[in-house]
Amino acid sequence: MAAAGALAKHEQILVLDPPTDLKFKGPFTDVVTTNLKLRNPSDRKVCFKVKTTAPRRYCVRPNSGIIDPGSSVIVSVMLQPFDYDPNEKSKHKFMVQTTYAPPNISDMEAVWKEAKPDELMDSKLRCVFEMPNENDKLNDIDASKPTPVLNTSKQDGPMPKPHSVSLNDTETRKLVEECKRLQAEIMKLTDENRHLRDEGLRLRKVAHSDKSGSPTALALRDNGSNSLPSLLVVIAAIFIGFFLGKFIL
Repeated sequence: MAAAGALAKHEQILVLDPPTDLKFKGPFTDVVTTNLKLRNPSDRKVCFKVKTTAPRRYCVRPNSGIIDPGSSVIVSVMLQPFDYDPNEKSKHKFMVQTTYAPPNISDMEAVWKEAKPDELMDSKLRCVFEMPNENDKLNDIDASKPTPVLNTSKQDGPMPKPHSVSLNDTETRKLVEECKRLQAEIMKLTDENRHLRDEGLRLRKVAHSDKSGSPTALALRDNGSNSLPSLLVVIAAIFIGFFLGKFIL
């Protein structure tokens, strides 16, 4: 009995959160991480290290270290992706082993090698795999949806064209002045056209009144009859080209 009492281990000095179970929530198609909080309520430094029965399935950071009095350390336990079988129970376990830190620490490996069995304290945790239920899935889907942006302004008329350009006052005045100038040119061309038409009628009368049939009268008649359409075509072409050039450019 005395030997058994001498070999009895001390009770774990650290406070673990969670205390007994490490829960991993699926799906397990990607890395799943859970945190383990280690708190030192004592007035001495405590060395710790974290072990697992499945070291290839987990990544632990940090897996060892020293916790000062009254301080805490967060240990991240990362489960690697795997094919989850709900009928298979997890047999994975973790153990947090601790010992009081000696006064002068130079080599952590030496601390653990030189520690006596009765100086070691440990706590065991089992791994629990959980799949999200339907409500959790719906909440995750709703949380991932972007929040719609409501447009409070209403438009009664048709939507504006995407390439429409609004004109300011200066451009409007320029267009009005350009229209006035074009109107003046149109009136000028109209007067010239009327003048040419009257000249053509006069030449026709001269040709009809000339009974001698002289070459001069015939030439005047031909020139009067042919000059009017050609001049009108030229004037119309100039006007159309000028007008189109202004609005296209």
